Amino acid sequence: MEPDVVKIKVGKHLLEGNLNIPPKARGIVLFAHGSGSSRHSPRNQFVAKVLQEKGLATLLIDLLSAEEEREDERTGELRFNIPMLTKRLVEIVDWLVANPETCALKIGLFGASTGAAAALGAAAERVKVVKALVSRGGRPDLAIPILSGVKAATLLIVGGEDREVIAMNEEAFDHLECEKKMVIVPHATHLFEEPGTLEEVARLAQSWFSGHLR
Repeated sequence: MEPDVVKIKVGKHLLEGNLNIPPKARGIVLFAHGSGSSRHSPRNQFVAKVLQEKGLATLLIDLLSAEEEREDERTGELRFNIPMLTKRLVEIVDWLVANPETCALKIGLFGASTGAAAALGAAAERVKVVKALVSRGGRPDLAIPILSGVKAATLLIVGGEDREVIAMNEEAFDHLECEKKMVIVPHATHLFEEPGTLEEVARLAQSWFSGHLR
């Protein structure tokens, strides 16, 4: 299914995203991309396709404008500006709530790397709207001050060989006070490039979202 290209105005920036809504969709998952990534990330596109096949709508959107992406390639600073990324995610969540095509769908967030911290921040700000959240190789430790405010059911997925990030996720997990689960995928490194590991991420995410976005 070819996505609809949507443009969402956030502040003075116009952000582009790919929106897929399967027939009789049960919920929608907004992807928050991580460090140096975009809506064209093959890993996120793979996970999104699995979710779509199970009746979940998806929105993959760039949180940085084209100009900001060029700046971030030089400096690497914007991808770690968690407050800014969180604010933009909140505005996109509000757009989903107002948009006639998506307003009836329960909302989940899928965050990777630093995008996971922004997703958790958005979930804490929109507790009545965001119902579920999945982090893939994420940095939830960057959102520790607000984790107690997250009410969405949260799944943390980490690669078994990604030892530094495992420790960061374990620290963040202890601060979460919502329904929560942490899964370590054996033999996987940070990007889940090993055979079968990304498929396991997609299976775990699909099961989590299907169970919480009914």
